[in-house]
Amino acid sequence: MRIVSGIQPTGNLHLGNYLGAIRNWVRMQDEVAEGGGDCLFFLADLHALSMPHVPADLTANTRAMTAALVACGIDPDRSTLFNQARVPAHAELQWLLNGTARLGWLNRMTQFKDKSGKNRESASAALYTYPVLQAADVLLYQATHVPVGEDQKQHLELARDIAQKFNNDYASPEAPVFTLPEPIIPPGAARIMSLRDGSAKMSKSDPSDMSRINLTDDADTMMQKVRKAKTDPEPLPSEAAGLEGRPEAKNLVGIYATFADVSVDAVLGDFAGKGFGAFKPALGELLVEKLGPINARFVALKDDHATLDAILEKGAGKARALAKPTLDATYGILGLCR
Repeated sequence: MRIVSGIQPTGNLHLGNYLGAIRNWVRMQDEVAEGGGDCLFFLADLHALSMPHVPADLTANTRAMTAALVACGIDPDRSTLFNQARVPAHAELQWLLNGTARLGWLNRMTQFKDKSGKNRESASAALYTYPVLQAADVLLYQATHVPVGEDQKQHLELARDIAQKFNNDYASPEAPVFTLPEPIIPPGAARIMSLRDGSAKMSKSDPSDMSRINLTDDADTMMQKVRKAKTDPEPLPSEAAGLEGRPEAKNLVGIYATFADVSVDAVLGDFAGKGFGAFKPALGELLVEKLGPINARFVALKDDHATLDAILEKGAGKARALAKPTLDATYGILGLCR
């Protein structure tokens, strides 16, 4: 089993990233390592070029997110942790796969439509073709499984389409060039919503910092954000069905249940009939208990640029070695001399 997954270094990790992906990365790291498999986790800095960015911020964010991932439990000795830019094979394979990807396939990608907005003619070519880079990210390492959320399933299907067509066009059924990766939806992956709007996903791009719990927040900041989180005046119900139509209440109870590793019904069994004046302090204390150690490790590591760069270079060296056979085979089967 070989798992490959990436995250854009666009700023500090927040609660949604942690509960939706990173906590499950840590669990997979431990399970896959025990089974003799590999986990590759990368900072998708090449993907960041698809949108306007400040170069100095990209460098700082790549290091900061490396520190956050290590603080969350990603072990550079058990997993391969690196940033794309240190492994040029990602960009090379994307170009080689551009000859196989079809415009019709890319035209169906809904995220381009969402991110480009109304003025698509001014969007970068990188924004249009980045799903091909995503395909290269996983095909390069012969990934067997890729953790995906609902918003990325379409892109993994594209990667499979590209791999299948390339194999059909250039290889034999007995010796395919690329493995077709399978999606993996980790159990317990949570969809965390904004603290200011229960109908919107928690996001780094939200202009209000009060909308999210950052993994870099200290205990006082976490407690303050929980206290000021949007709620409604009704008491908590006795069962999950009573949360329907109450998005903010549902979000806060869901966060509590996920961190406590219990069901929503179990949480409501303890707080049924109580208002948020009782629930919010309990939630804040739970967040501080669970996230406090992560914050402490992050603070200790975030400014140690030498250590962070060494972690990324060590991972990149492992990634380059794993990528070379696939890249060499792709060049060769396309008839490219080098």
